Amino acid sequence: MRLPVFRSALPCAALLAALLAALLPAAAAAQPERGVPDTLAQRVAACTSCHGSAANPPPTQGPRYYPRIAGKPAGYLYNQLQNFRNGRRQYPLMTYMVEHLSDDYLHEIAAYFSTQHLPAPVLARSGIPARELARGRELVLKGDAALKVPACVACHGQRLTGALPAIPGLVGLPRDYINAQLGAWRNGTRHAHAPDCMATIAGRLTLADVAAVSGWLASEPLPDDADPAPDVARPLPLACGSQPEARP
Repeated sequence: MRLPVFRSALPCAALLAALLAALLPAAAAAQPERGVPDTLAQRVAACTSCHGSAANPPPTQGPRYYPRIAGKPAGYLYNQLQNFRNGRRQYPLMTYMVEHLSDDYLHEIAAYFSTQHLPAPVLARSGIPARELARGRELVLKGDAALKVPACVACHGQRLTGALPAIPGLVGLPRDYINAQLGAWRNGTRHAHAPDCMATIAGRLTLADVAAVSGWLASEPLPDDADPAPDVARPLPLACGSQPEARP
């Protein structure tokens, strides 16, 4: 028995194919592109996931170990990215992210964050002993001549917002982070360009002094204008490789 041949099926199939060919390009064009935009803001999303951004501000409670990098001098940020890449600072996650980046790209990242402006949580002073606060304030604003420790404001600016081109601000930083960095300088796991002035200063502080400085700084609010100062008084109290003296 011969099976019937449905010849009309062939024109229908051809017509369907033609319709699909005509409709699919139009449908594809109507769909929005789903690719990730190639912008610097998008590329540094890995940075802001820890350091915060306008859309993802840093937490206000609990341990806080990641520093506020927004608004810091580009020269300082570039130096730190180099320090992580070259082993002068030890934090595997940061080293992993920057070890293959060029100097030009590090400059670009540093310049980007130097123009950002974010609020910073302030540590409540009610939980810090009065004597500890007083000692911290003294060290930050006046230093300690007996210990040969200069005042923080002598280098970091009278408003403690840093100075161009490469001195960081100290206000707006978490207490946990300040403690960790001073401790790293004291035990030799953090380094800067020689001469490493902060290693010298941290080595002269007692552990109680470190706690006092970090408590006072973390509880000091950012000023309304948190931009770094154009410069600081010269000469600096100690020679610093990260901020060399201006040549005549």
